[in-house]
Amino acid sequence: SNARQLENNGEVDYTWVADYSIKFQGCHHISQWNEEADGEEDVRIATKRLVRFRLCPSNTCTLQNAGGCSSGYGDYVLDMNVFLEAYVESVQEYNEARCEYLENTCGCGNDGDNEDYCLYDCYVAHGMEEICAEENPYNNNNNNGNNNNNGEQFDLAGYTECAQANFGNRRQLNDGGYEYYIGPYCAEQGGAIYLGLFTDDTCTTFADDYGGQEAYYKMSGKELPFGNTNVISLDCYSCMEPEAQYNYDGNDNQDADNVNEMCEQIYSQAGKCEVEINQYGASNYNACSYIQGIQVIRKNGIIVSSGSKANKTASIFIGVFVVAFVLLSAYVYYLKTKLDRATINLSE
Repeated sequence: SNARQLENNGEVDYTWVADYSIKFQGCHHISQWNEEADGEEDVRIATKRLVRFRLCPSNTCTLQNAGGCSSGYGDYVLDMNVFLEAYVESVQEYNEARCEYLENTCGCGNDGDNEDYCLYDCYVAHGMEEICAEENPYNNNNNNGNNNNNGEQFDLAGYTECAQANFGNRRQLNDGGYEYYIGPYCAEQGGAIYLGLFTDDTCTTFADDYGGQEAYYKMSGKELPFGNTNVISLDCYSCMEPEAQYNYDGNDNQDADNVNEMCEQIYSQAGKCEVEINQYGASNYNACSYIQGIQVIRKNGIIVSSGSKANKTASIFIGVFVVAFVLLSAYVYYLKTKLDRATINLSE
C-alpha cells in the first residue's frame, strides 16, 4: 500500500521490481479454527500455510546464499495457495513457450517419418525432454502402445490448493467410500513444499504416516508427483519479463513495465517488510513484526513465535525486583510495628 504512485494516473509503480529476483525462503503452518466446519466429520482445527520469500537484487541473488542475498532485499509473507498458483502458472507458461520455440526452430518439420525422433533429439540437446516431450519415441516399440499414465498427465496447477484427488480410470480402493484430497504442505522443516494426500477438504489430515504417498500408490498404481520433491525451485527467479520468444506469445508484454505477471501478482498481495530496500518508494513495514515472529520453526513445520521464548536477562531482573519488593515490604512492616509500640508507650 505504500508503494510509489505514478504521478499521471495514480497507478502503483512496479517497474523497480524488474531488477529483482524472487528467492523462496521457506513455509510455515498455522493452526486455526475452521469456520466452514458444519458436520461432525469436518475438521475443526484446520491448517493454514504461508510462504515466506525474498526479493533480492538480481545481480547479487545466488543459489549458494541460503537467503539469496545479504543486502538490498525485501522480505515478504503470502498465503501458500496464492503464491503457488502464480508460480506454477508462470513456470508452465514459460516452459510451453520454450517448447514451442524449439519446435519451430529445430527444423524437424520436413523430416517425414523421423519428425518425432528429430524433435525428441532436439529436446534432449537443450535439456528439455522431461518438459517438452509427451513420450519417448525410442520406447514406443517396447510398450506396445500402452501409456503408463493412462493417457492423462498429472495436473500440478489443479493442486496448488487443496482439491479432490483424481486417480484417473483406476478404481479407487478407499475401503469405505472416503474422498481423498491432494494439496501442498510444508516439508523438510519448512524448507520445501511437497504434495500430500489427505482425507479432508482442508488438507489437514494425511491419508497415512508418509504424507499420503502409500495411499496414493495403492489407489493409483503410481508414485505421488512431488510427494518427496520440492514444488518450488530454490533458484533465484527473475522478475524481468522473459525474452520475446519466450514471452507467452506477447501476452505479458501488454503493460508498460518490464515486470513479469507472477511477480506483480504476489508482490501486490504479500505482507511486506522492506527495511533493507528503502528505495523507489518501497518502504512498507507492515509485516515486519510478523515475519520476525515466525523465524523459529519446530521440526514438524509448525511455527513458534520467537517472542514466546523467555528472555533470561529479563527473568533475572524480574526475580531481583520481586525479592527486593518482598524485603522492602517486610522492612516497612517492621517500622510500622515499631512505631505502633512507641505510640503505646507514650500514651501510658
